[in-house]
Amino acid sequence: MSDRLTRRPRRSWSDVAFNVWGVLVMLFLFAPILVIIVSSFNVGRLLVSWDHFGFDSFLALLAKPAIRDAVWISVQTGFIAALVATVLGTLAGIAMARNPGKWVWWFLGLLLLVSVTPEIVDAVALLPWMVFLGQDLGMSLFNDGIVRLVIGHSLFSVAVVSYLVRARLVGQEANLEEASADLYATPVRTFRKVTLPLAMPAVLAGFLLSFTLSLDNTVIAAFVSVSGSTPWPVYVLSALRSGLRPEIAAVSTIMLVLTLIALGLVAYVLRRAGDSAADIARTMGGG
Repeated sequence: MSDRLTRRPRRSWSDVAFNVWGVLVMLFLFAPILVIIVSSFNVGRLLVSWDHFGFDSFLALLAKPAIRDAVWISVQTGFIAALVATVLGTLAGIAMARNPGKWVWWFLGLLLLVSVTPEIVDAVALLPWMVFLGQDLGMSLFNDGIVRLVIGHSLFSVAVVSYLVRARLVGQEANLEEASADLYATPVRTFRKVTLPLAMPAVLAGFLLSFTLSLDNTVIAAFVSVSGSTPWPVYVLSALRSGLRPEIAAVSTIMLVLTLIALGLVAYVLRRAGDSAADIARTMGGG
């Protein structure tokens, strides 16, 4: 009798079919990534033509100046854009969380517009704007390729950081900040000692996400980049004309690993802050 009670109920054929279908869909979606990883170890002339296994493709990152420069520009741009987006997004998120009002919903609508606007629209709008500022008004700063890329990559990232910081602070009471003010702490000291530490997990998460988002920003980079500041995504697009080589897969694999590490650090930082899995998902979604 006890064996019958402890025996698991048989799963219906529909549950089994849905599970199998889900596994097949996931394999179909992630198969291209696996292909790129395997192809990065190809020692051959073209990506689609397998020759033999080796690590020569990874060494091309150091051996070929064009690849090295493109990767360095992407990393440099991503880091600066992440810093800019983190500072602006953090201030905006704190303002929305600690100064609620009708203006918050208007501002959230503006951030939502930035988030959902297709990148091609942003790119088409940025190009003549940069040309107008740099050439027509004589602001040489906007003729610099790194500056253009940073501005373009920061647009979406500022909205992401704002969502994350606001979501973090909305769930935190303002009692500590009020107590700090009651103890005659200046607003700057309260911000530095109380508000910023409370928001720091979301700030770090926003910085890492902004960095990864900048690495694969292709459309805007293709429009606003200038000669001498070609980032990695634009380099890959130009390489399509002559055929993709294995070193492109190798660098893509390295960037994939960096992205996974960044996402892992985001989850680790939020977990160390005491957030549960549901809180982490909510913060990552900006809700």
